[in-house]
Parts: sequence; structure tokens; C-alpha cells
Amino acid sequence: MTSQASKVDVLAIAAHRDDAELTCGGTLVRCAEQGYRTGVLDLTEGETGTRGSPELRAGEAARASEALGLSVRRNALLPDAGLANDRESRERVVAVLRELRPQVVILPFRRGRHPDHRIASELGRDACFLAGLKRYAPAAGEAHRPRKLLYALSFREDPVKPTFVVRLEEAHFQRKMEAIRCYASQFDAAESAGEIFPTGQPLYELVEVQGRHYGSLIRSPFGEPFFTEETVRVDDIIELKVRSL
Repeated sequence: MTSQASKVDVLAIAAHRDDAELTCGGTLVRCAEQGYRTGVLDLTEGETGTRGSPELRAGEAARASEALGLSVRRNALLPDAGLANDRESRERVVAVLRELRPQVVILPFRRGRHPDHRIASELGRDACFLAGLKRYAPAAGEAHRPRKLLYALSFREDPVKPTFVVRLEEAHFQRKMEAIRCYASQFDAAESAGEIFPTGQPLYELVEVQGRHYGSLIRSPFGEPFFTEETVRVDDIIELKVRSL
């Protein structure tokens, strides 16, 4: 049986160390502040990255995890720049899902410049479904299926309108930036990363521009955008936030 101490409420699944920080770091900070247990599953060690090394990035990820207030961080040890949505990979992710038993899983968006990002989304989604099959025996642990899948939309250039944006206060955003800055080997003097296209600005400035843009859509200092396949339910239309006029 899974111990209560290893369970999380929210789990972000990312291809590489630093992906979750960039796309949903502020949301993880806010969830932890609200009393939820949060975690990240990095699928690879980033061993084929141009900058840094797996060992260096592991130390950076540990410091970033503290900045985000994570309860748990795992690594699936799948091949960087070689992710595949195959049986072995699904079994490995299913085992982690059954161990951590998240209610909400945050995935990369389904399209991406980096093949690992696209495949991480497909792999994560399929593993979330399979984890709930009681007779799916190859992976260890008791069956568990997350209740909600969210797709992070930060830095997307596709014409996809967010289903919702998570409000971030200044303090949430600054802790997100603290976590991102832990990855000095990847981001110091950088002008792009992952899905972030270069504009000539330092990467840290680009992250702030994005955060302020999405915050402006909900009349908030900062924000992080998400997409869901299913329609969002509303029980009280009087309480709907953001004025229309």
C-alpha cells in the first residue's frame, strides 16, 4: 500500500528538469501555499542537452524543488531526446502514478517544438488512463486514475485559447523565478528554452513578459494558462470572475 507521506494532490509530468518550473511553477507554488501536496515527475535526466550535465541538473532540480515547495520529485530515467510512448515507458510512469496517487496531473501541451515535449504529453495521458485499470498488472501498485488532466499552455504560439488562467500574485511569481534561476547552467545568458522563441531579450525577461500577459487576461499581476479537453463546469454564474465590459 502507498503511504500517506508519499501521496500528492497535484503532479506535473515534464520531459526535462526545468520544464515544470517554466510552464506551471507558479501554479505549483500557489497549490502548496493552499495546503496541497505537490510533486513533479521528470521523465529524463536531460543527458543530451547542450548545456550542463545530468549531475549538475540534478542539483539544480533539488534547489528548484525547495523554491517551489514541492513535497515529492521523481525521475523516470527515460532517454532524453528519445522519449517514446511505448509499453516499457508507460509501465514506468504508471508505477509512479500509482505510488503518488495524484488527483490532478499537469501535462505539457500536445504539440511542441521539442519531440520530447509532444511525446511526454501523449505518454502522460495514456499512463494516467492505464493506471486506473485494475487488471493492468505489468506496473506495480494499486489501481489509481487521476481525476483531472490539465495541459500547460505557457509559451505556446498555437492559436489555442486557455480554458482558464491561474492567478499568480507577485510573491508566487517571484518564487517561480527563484526556481527557474536555479537552472543557471541552462538559462543564464540564454534567450530561448524549450517552447520559448527568442526575441533578443534575456530568457528571464521573456518569462516575466509571458506571466504578465496571461495575468492581464484575468486582470491579475501574473498568470499561468491551462487547457482542458472537457468543458469547465460552473455552478454560480454570479461568482464568475473578470468583468466582460
